[in-house]
Amino acid sequence: MTPTHLERLIQLLAKLPGLGPRSARRAALHLLRKRESLMQPLAAALTEAADKVRGCSVCGNLDTVDPCGLCQDSRRDGTILCVVEEVADLWALERTGAFKGRYHVLGGVLSALDGVGPDQLAIDPLVARAGTDGVKEVILAMGATVDGQTTAHYIADRLGQLGLSVTRLAHGVPVGGELDYLDDGTLAAALRARRPL
Repeated sequence: MTPTHLERLIQLLAKLPGLGPRSARRAALHLLRKRESLMQPLAAALTEAADKVRGCSVCGNLDTVDPCGLCQDSRRDGTILCVVEEVADLWALERTGAFKGRYHVLGGVLSALDGVGPDQLAIDPLVARAGTDGVKEVILAMGATVDGQTTAHYIADRLGQLGLSVTRLAHGVPVGGELDYLDDGTLAAALRARRPL
């Protein structure tokens, strides 16, 4: 049986992160109620993004130009390279306004269970870039997961022969966090990463 147009819309919306079948039905109904003010502009924006947004050949960010706007920004510090798992991580760091260097998106993390090895990630381009672009420090901004830390250690080993400073983001107590509500791993990481006040 072929799904109707409405069922197809709901099925596609349900594939988006954070939307299950019920949320997808509500979103579909909302879009249909706001057909001219929301649905049609959304369809046009999706088509335009599909046609024009590309991955940056230098860092892996998404943009309509290649190299992306961040790579073209001459005000950014080219001696510091921040390595992230995904584009969403790059965007999260950019939202803070605290980092003014350059980025490198790996496209995921090493995962033996999922069959993701070094060849499936942008690790070789990272090593080549770090060795030739005047980079002095590489910040490994991987998640505090087993796979994220495995990836960070693998990259640190690969970069070790280049004589660069390889650092990682601090792990520990979040701003506004109460010790009683934190898990044991977070508390242990916070104790190991302590520094003078």
